[in-house]
Amino acid sequence: MILRNFYKVKKAIFLDRDGVINIDYGHVHKIENFIFIKGVLKALKILQELDYLLIVVTNQAGIAKSIFCESDLKLLHEHMSNELKKEKIYLDGIYYCPHHIEGNNPFYSIKCNCRKPQPGMILNAINDFNIDIENSILIGDKYSDILAGKNAKIPFTILINSKYLNDGFQKTKPTVHCKNLLDAANLINSLEK
Repeated sequence: MILRNFYKVKKAIFLDRDGVINIDYGHVHKIENFIFIKGVLKALKILQELDYLLIVVTNQAGIAKSIFCESDLKLLHEHMSNELKKEKIYLDGIYYCPHHIEGNNPFYSIKCNCRKPQPGMILNAINDFNIDIENSILIGDKYSDILAGKNAKIPFTILINSKYLNDGFQKTKPTVHCKNLLDAANLINSLEK
């Protein structure tokens, strides 16, 4: 659902989910396991007040691996959105990739153009929301997030404190490193002044 005037070109913050918004326990799909990282609510408020669209782009290979199903994920995303709305934070879009080539569900075990580092989710959002890519930012905790941003021609990428520093994409350099989403939001806020 598009909540703002489509014809106005808008800047966006593209956010990975697990490890950026919520604690990453691996294949987070149950509401009781969904915990916001400290400082995330404040960070999202800062970014929203800077008039960025807030768009989540998340790989969810647990669907292809039959760990959970799309309906589980939709319930979790509804819960996440509702919790944010209580704080007057509104996500403009949530895009997810259910695919993984090594999954065991043949419907989802395919090579696709949406699983990061491929840019498909980002490109779909750009089209759906008429996004000004030159003034948009991608924030992730994996180098595959950063590479997806670069593949979508996002000029400014932020890698936040990552446990995935050796995941094979080390040659893909982010624009900047930050400790967490709140530090990233404060940096963006300072650059906007």
